[in-house]
Amino acid sequence: MDKMWAGRFQKALDKEADDFNSSIHFDCRMYKQDIIGSIVHAKMLSDKGIISSDEKEEIINGLSGILEDIENGNLSFDMNAEDIHMFVESELTKRIGDAGKKLHTARSRNDQVALDIRLYLANECEEIGKLILNLIKAIKETAEKNTDAIMPGYTHLQRAQPITFAHHILTYAFMLKRDFDRIEDAVKRMMSASPIGSCALAGTTYNTDRYFEAEHLGFSGISLNSIDGVSDRDFCVELLSAYSILMMHLSRFSEEIILWSSWEFKFCELDDSYTTGSSIMPQKKNSDMAELVRGKTGRVYGDLMALLTTLKGLPLAYNKDMQEDKEAIFDAVDTVKKCLSIFAPMISTMKTNKANMYKAAGEGFINATDLADYLVKKGMPFRTAYKHVGEIVGFCIKNGYVLENLPISEYKNFDSSFEDDLYTEISLETCVNKRISAGSTGPQSVKTQIEYFTELLNEKGIY
Repeated sequence: MDKMWAGRFQKALDKEADDFNSSIHFDCRMYKQDIIGSIVHAKMLSDKGIISSDEKEEIINGLSGILEDIENGNLSFDMNAEDIHMFVESELTKRIGDAGKKLHTARSRNDQVALDIRLYLANECEEIGKLILNLIKAIKETAEKNTDAIMPGYTHLQRAQPITFAHHILTYAFMLKRDFDRIEDAVKRMMSASPIGSCALAGTTYNTDRYFEAEHLGFSGISLNSIDGVSDRDFCVELLSAYSILMMHLSRFSEEIILWSSWEFKFCELDDSYTTGSSIMPQKKNSDMAELVRGKTGRVYGDLMALLTTLKGLPLAYNKDMQEDKEAIFDAVDTVKKCLSIFAPMISTMKTNKANMYKAAGEGFINATDLADYLVKKGMPFRTAYKHVGEIVGFCIKNGYVLENLPISEYKNFDSSFEDDLYTEISLETCVNKRISAGSTGPQSVKTQIEYFTELLNEKGIY
């Protein structure tokens, strides 16, 4: 395929250099956005009298035919083309002749690619948003089934205080809600400034209507500086950052699933459909899907760092280095979508072992704070109560007791204000049920959290 820019050159581009320079093998996924952008551009050119109405119709019909042929499999991408923009323009010119050559009036590939990547990412972010909401739904439904599942809450990976499994797992729903909001906010900024019409960097001498194109392509405004219009890739960095935070959350969730499903915890069991076995150890049931999500998190981090590194030393305006934005952002999009797609059904089919959770909660003195609160309610300063309970825990460890079975006579040796009612006060059920502060593990708080996500999902059309 002849290069559109070949007029200046006396020699053809070296084949190896041509392959190195080409981006068609990865930017061809933007074919739909490229064609949609070109259709709107043709309408603008016609409205402003830059091309005729008949030429506009020829161009639009030609572009529509190309789109239909690509989507029904009748047209394959020419991998000898330099990029998707040149492929579409060349194919259009083949089909309609000279009218196709007029389409590129008042635009450059620099602003064209800046447009296409924004449109593509906006579509992908909508899909990612739906996947996030589906995972939130799976978490909410799991929480609803486990509001009575008492387990140890951890700090420093040490048993700390009794909570419910519902309260614990809902934490990830709140993380994911923030991820959803971050991506939504990033898209709003990305779609606030249409770059089309910036041309190579300095604008154009034609009397164009950039606001027309922006409005018809879903933008809320235009880039007010043409150099910024073609050289800005902040939106890619911002989305990669949001994706990295999302993957960090999925990785933390994966780590807990891996721990919970181990024999050391046995708080839950993943469905056979989302686990694998060992080639040599027949007893193994490995949480490979969760492990892969944890592993792929580093991949998305790498995409973010790759783009930041590419951009950090670039002078204005466009440089060929910026072609590297696509492979990084495309890889991150694909990775995030795959991880989210596997995560929701993995959670939905996961079984919880409430008995093992409760057993673990009965060990480790996780009701010690509640015992201190018992003394505080009798008028003792908290720090004094804290010291007494620490001494009691030490005594229990040394003599093989837990707080629930230490005789009242031993309690009274530490302080005479202890009475038989302490055993009710430090039961795991009481410790959970009496948590009445907003956002706590108490039943009313957990109910409020579940209702919050039910309303969110209903609002978003996820039932």
